[in-house]
Amino acid sequence: MTVDKRYDFVLLFDVKDGNPNGDPDAGNLPRMDPETGHGLVTDVCLKRKLRNYVLQAKPCIPRYDIFVKDSAILNDLIDQGYERLGIDLSTEMTKEGQKRREKGVAQSDERKQGKAAMCKTYFDVRAFGAVMSTGANAGQVRGPVQLTFSRSIDPILSLEHCLTRVAITKPEDAERKETEMGRKATLPYALYRAHGFVNPYLAAQTGFSKEDLELLWEGLSRMFELDRSAARGLMTARKLVVFEHANALGNASAASLFERLTANRKDGVETARDFQDYAIALDRTNLPEGITVHERF
Repeated sequence: MTVDKRYDFVLLFDVKDGNPNGDPDAGNLPRMDPETGHGLVTDVCLKRKLRNYVLQAKPCIPRYDIFVKDSAILNDLIDQGYERLGIDLSTEMTKEGQKRREKGVAQSDERKQGKAAMCKTYFDVRAFGAVMSTGANAGQVRGPVQLTFSRSIDPILSLEHCLTRVAITKPEDAERKETEMGRKATLPYALYRAHGFVNPYLAAQTGFSKEDLELLWEGLSRMFELDRSAARGLMTARKLVVFEHANALGNASAASLFERLTANRKDGVETARDFQDYAIALDRTNLPEGITVHERF
């Protein structure tokens, strides 16, 4: 059964002595708002971790494959989708007798079938959507689950550490040096806040089910546990608050609901270095009619 209600949610997560999301245009330093100094983590970064979690939690299970994954060739996966449907794109005419614009590219009626098949096969297409208009062309899907950039509660302090390695990369360098130098960027500590949305109208289009929704909540709570890296330090999902609406249109604006969850440094804490340095508060008073609040963790 597909999701038939609107959901808005807030995720709090933190990092200690790590780089949660490096910026390749800035020497892989942690992403930052240059005007305020607040740290940023992209929506793409969190979706990558969710995709990886689903691959590990639901291995080789139909409906839970991942379209955008390591070493995947997207056009090949689109071709395989049409092969599973029994559609031969190498012909000039479709089975219904319609002429293709070119061999290897699906005709409009076939694209509808291809899009539906890709949604059925791949969790991330069903959840986040995908651009599949390349190659054989399975169209474009707008996903019901969307995430904002995460922003740190306080400005961040980005540190660079100089490292040495006793192994030499090139044999010709071994005669003139015994070590090689490297650099590593970290944050001492930062607490981040991300906002997310689940649109039931788009869920109906992609087939995003209530079981998929439960897997999303599970992934948000556990995705960092299976994504450990020395570069990312200690990352932890700290709190997930879900605002469930009574219907598909919703009973209140997302912004007014998000304002009910606050995270501020405790009195007397000048520099936060741990999650316990913050006071987290959720205002449940005078909730709009039709809104149910779930503290998932």
